Amino acid sequence: MAGLSALRLGAAWGRIGGLMDEAAETFVRTSFSSVVRDNWDMAVGLMDGAGRQFAQSSRSVPSFVGTMPHTLAAMLRRCPAEALRPGDVLISNDGYLGTGHLNDITMVKPVFLRGRIAAWIGSTFHATDIGGAPSVEARDSWEEGLTIPVARILRGGEENEDVVAFLEANLRQPAEVLGDLRAQFAMYEGAEARLLRILAEEGIADPGELSAEIFARSERAMREAIAAVPDGEVTDEVTADGFEHPVTIRLRLAIRGDALTLDFTGTDPQIARPVNSPLNFTRAYSNYAVKCAFDPATPNNDGCFRPISLVAPEGSIVNPRRPAPVWGRHLTGHYLPMLVLAALGRMIPDRVIAESGSPLWNVYFTGEQPDGRRYVRMFFMNGGHGAAAAHDGPSCLSFPSNVATQPVEQFENAVPMLITEKALIPGSGGAGRMRGGLGQRLSFRVVGDRPVTATYRHERVQHPPRGILGGGPGRGGRDLVNGQPVAAKARIVLQPGDVLTYETPGGGGFGPPAARDPEAIARDAAEGYA
Repeated sequence: MAGLSALRLGAAWGRIGGLMDEAAETFVRTSFSSVVRDNWDMAVGLMDGAGRQFAQSSRSVPSFVGTMPHTLAAMLRRCPAEALRPGDVLISNDGYLGTGHLNDITMVKPVFLRGRIAAWIGSTFHATDIGGAPSVEARDSWEEGLTIPVARILRGGEENEDVVAFLEANLRQPAEVLGDLRAQFAMYEGAEARLLRILAEEGIADPGELSAEIFARSERAMREAIAAVPDGEVTDEVTADGFEHPVTIRLRLAIRGDALTLDFTGTDPQIARPVNSPLNFTRAYSNYAVKCAFDPATPNNDGCFRPISLVAPEGSIVNPRRPAPVWGRHLTGHYLPMLVLAALGRMIPDRVIAESGSPLWNVYFTGEQPDGRRYVRMFFMNGGHGAAAAHDGPSCLSFPSNVATQPVEQFENAVPMLITEKALIPGSGGAGRMRGGLGQRLSFRVVGDRPVTATYRHERVQHPPRGILGGGPGRGGRDLVNGQPVAAKARIVLQPGDVLTYETPGGGGFGPPAARDPEAIARDAAEGYA
């Protein structure tokens, strides 16, 4: 960039990255919901004037920052940029335009500089309730809740009463969802002012020139990392538990020079159950794995992903056609990074991990408080992380998503339930030169005098996480009620006194078990991990 040294470029980029972290903290600290405040199931991102991903908060969920630019592009087809004015904010939760399912709401605000749009500040967050009756039995996306079409939720800084009204009329907890939306409105105002101040202080008259330089440098770094690996082609496939039948995802990964292709041709067709992964979600998590393996240090932006090509046949479970149900799209999408890393293990074994105990496990609890108020509460629980070439897999660590765990005491304070056990499961990590991370056991007891409905959809029960390069598989997961096994994808009604137990899967091992250091084996036994 003419007139801006590498030192000043780095300083400006660092300040903008810091701004995104500050904006995310503002959102989290002013949010109404536990899923944002405690779980950090959200993202804040900055896109340049052309809508290309530029920067994001460091704790953003990978799929959210990976889908946000594509959501913005879809929004602008409905509301062209030239029709927008200062203070406008666009909103949508369309699963096929956004992150893959209706519970994630994305909003974007244009930032004007000298009368034109110089950047876009965007954010995505998970709403625990989005109306309707999301269910593992859903046969199409219309059953899964309220779709918010692309609309202006703010016009010139004022709330669009029509949009707010249809949200209030369709949600069980409108105050919580609207509280989170308004927390983001406040965040946008502060972030916009700070961004314009940074540009002025750094002497950047045209933010487009700054983003173009950063994109070019990032693209060059990724291409150099890919080119350092010899040309080649590998294939792999992974089997998901599915519903009545398992589901197979197939991948052909090819490196040619400084470019990489991910081809999912041969993957099973979409199904009439809510596990289909829309293209945006598939692209985000596939690209994420490549970024982790080849160039983890460079902050994410549009340039990083230009060397990557994706082929996902329309009508497959990784690129479904409307109105295929998508509520549990992570039950397919979370397999993709591990499939990509498994394939890369035959090319760059020192930069990959074995499969983790995910897709992410969670549960939705719904019921009535003693005073008759309805509640909807979600609880995340992580399986074991896959082992790597240089270390054992951490226990109970989320991958590929990075959501946090809610404090037990806060959960118990919010709903009439008691967590009676939260413990590591000895021996659940896959054996290997490096051991997979352990899964965990969580038990929830209904302590109120009213029934509680639990809705959950879990994977890795029939097909445990695979080890890599000779490593053993992790232990599969289990779902139980009062000690008896139940289906891994279900909506069940718990009566007072019932105990619901989840045992999350362990991570896969890395390398032959016979090569494990005897001291590590003894340490596992002493610490109760074996």
